Amino acid sequence: MHTAELFVKCLENEGVEVIFGIPGEENLAVMDALLDSSIRFVTTRHEQGAAFMADVYGRLTGKAGVCLSTLGPGATNLVTGVADANMDHAPLVAIAGQAATTRLHKESHQVLDLVNLFQPLTKYAAQILEPEVAPEIVRKAFKIAQLEKPGACFIDFPENIAGMTADAAPLKVQYASAPHPTPEKLKLAADVISRARFPIIMAGNGVIRTRSSEALVKFAESLNIPVATTFMAKGAIPNSHPLSLGTVGLQSHDYVSCGFDRADVIICVGYDIVEYHPVLWHRTADRQIIHIDTRPAEVDAHYILSVGVIGNIAVALTELAALGKPHRGNNFDGLRNMMKEELQWHADDGSFPLKPQRIIRDLRTALGKEDIVISDVGAHKLWMARMYPAERPNTCIISNGFASMGIAVPGAVAASYAFPNRKVVAVTGDAGFLMNSQEIETAMRLRTPMVILIWTDNSYGLIEWKQKVEYYRTSNVEFGNPNFVRYAESFGAKGYCIKKADDLLPALKKALADHTVSVIDCPVDYRENLKLTERLGEMVCPI
Repeated sequence: MHTAELFVKCLENEGVEVIFGIPGEENLAVMDALLDSSIRFVTTRHEQGAAFMADVYGRLTGKAGVCLSTLGPGATNLVTGVADANMDHAPLVAIAGQAATTRLHKESHQVLDLVNLFQPLTKYAAQILEPEVAPEIVRKAFKIAQLEKPGACFIDFPENIAGMTADAAPLKVQYASAPHPTPEKLKLAADVISRARFPIIMAGNGVIRTRSSEALVKFAESLNIPVATTFMAKGAIPNSHPLSLGTVGLQSHDYVSCGFDRADVIICVGYDIVEYHPVLWHRTADRQIIHIDTRPAEVDAHYILSVGVIGNIAVALTELAALGKPHRGNNFDGLRNMMKEELQWHADDGSFPLKPQRIIRDLRTALGKEDIVISDVGAHKLWMARMYPAERPNTCIISNGFASMGIAVPGAVAASYAFPNRKVVAVTGDAGFLMNSQEIETAMRLRTPMVILIWTDNSYGLIEWKQKVEYYRTSNVEFGNPNFVRYAESFGAKGYCIKKADDLLPALKKALADHTVSVIDCPVDYRENLKLTERLGEMVCPI
């Protein structure tokens, strides 16, 4: 048995069902071994698309998404998606072919030191230098990638090693489990919560990663404490729940910030510091913070703990619910009413181009509670993160750690592949769309239906917004676009162009029912961006 065959058996042993990537000369042996494997190889049109697909696949399923490239430029094209997965704590294993070890000591065609390149971007990076170590490296990569907090790992596989004879076998797959929180910490946390006058919960991405959403809702209900979620934890508590305060994450002082201003105890559950920097929600650094997570807290001057409860998040929440004293009233009704009112502003506005609020209202109306939205990065992301009402975990995917443009289209391919019975929509700006729009062909070939909703403004809208706020003028943000309908049709997909506000909802419903790839070109009125900035700047907290 060649090492490449052993390597593929190790991947099968890890439960890998699909690999996203592009074949090349230095991964020929692996590609050939995959022909005799149960693993499906999805050929993408760019390695960045492959990495983003693995990224979103890992985030949605909890199993490491896998992407494969050849050496040199193939591997460097993986970098952005791998870094995104690592900073967003999505389990991913990236594999790159490499030149023969006889070439690595000198300047040679397409040769880069890939392990050192990927080391700062991953939790673990290694090169297979002997056939016998392949099972250990694969097992370690998957173990570390899927260990809470998850992230990306990288394997460099030289072509001559792949062709050598291997006398080894895959290793037993073992999973580490989070420990039980200590009784002493649980009691301390319960005492702080019980004495609080205005406690508030900030739920982070870890709640969704550890499948602790149900425990979070029961904890909040038992103790009558309101919950705000980070962008990446949307849906951890249903937006419609009376204890939901919506989403927190803007750099400016948003409505939810009023709740943090008033709170005397802030309970951070599954919160990753990369999601929303503490100085933005705890400027005074004088509130009591309870940290509930699988890992100890990051060191930060604005994140000094009163109590840290480390261990299984769901267990910690369940036990704290039993130990804590319920609060008679959460006293955040004024804030919640203000947020409800904002959700209605412009929701029925018939002007054209469409207001962001109207686009979000129509999108929410067209989708079911279990359907999935993948948001790209740009001005539309901030509107989606703030206002899209997510009712279930992992139904609104937002990249917020690395926050890379170009994730929506390949991410939607992965989402539709992983959950073929759910509707999937990629929400993207016209800039982010064209960064990976070539993956429409991949989606058509795979027959993974999805809708790509493009918020069109012919500009890098988020940068334009920030330029106007800071410098009162813009610099080099405008560009032109192709005819998106014809562009979609050139792939065999369907295309729709919105000409008036009342066209959007019918177009969404038809596109979702088409059971193919559909592109909707929807002009957006981003004058609302500056109006939002002004409104938040003048905001007076209702509580």
